[in-house]
Amino acid sequence: MPRRATKIVATLGPASSDPALLEAMIRAGVNVVRLNFSHGKAQDHVDRARLVREASQRAGREVAIMADLQGPKIRVGKFAEGKVMLEPGAPFVLDASRTEPGDLQGVGLDYKELPRDVKAGDVLLLNDGLIVLTVTAVKGEQVHTTVKLGGELSNNKGINKQGGGLTAAALTAKDMDDIRTAMSFHADYVAVSFPKNATDMEMARQLCNVACTNGHRPGLIAKIERAE
Repeated sequence: MPRRATKIVATLGPASSDPALLEAMIRAGVNVVRLNFSHGKAQDHVDRARLVREASQRAGREVAIMADLQGPKIRVGKFAEGKVMLEPGAPFVLDASRTEPGDLQGVGLDYKELPRDVKAGDVLLLNDGLIVLTVTAVKGEQVHTTVKLGGELSNNKGINKQGGGLTAAALTAKDMDDIRTAMSFHADYVAVSFPKNATDMEMARQLCNVACTNGHRPGLIAKIERAE
């Protein structure tokens, strides 16, 4: 097999957790299996890691396991229809207190701190910058905006503030628990979601070191998802 510089990362889901299919994927050239800690329970990840190690052994190929941490939920909520089409110039409200599903007028927030992190004049980038909103006013728990760049906005899409400044910590209590789980099966890589600075990565490194008593040291991956 020719040497490749590029690594192939496959995310494990319900279908690919089948041992025979997993082994076939490894034989086909998968180098890293990603476990998405946004879904499933700790035991699910422990079980899947064992499946990966066993399939890797049967295939006679070394495969790395990446534990991808969920990170803070810096996202909008859900829509009644699953999505809306935002038109440039239209008003749109991001409401941290809203409990009913979203519509063309506004949507709730998974990230409840947004009203305290923004002010009039700030620019918000949704869905990886495909949607751009300008903040016109903050009224209590409501962030009132005008659509600058429209398009389709669907359930749970990410929120970024242009220039940075969202206060959410990169490592949540869940992430700290998940690092302990990942170290229990010696994950080869830990991916940190929404890091702001080197301190976030240093904290992740310390948590890994504390959780792993036998000297195992995973590689750390910083997922660049914020302006900082």
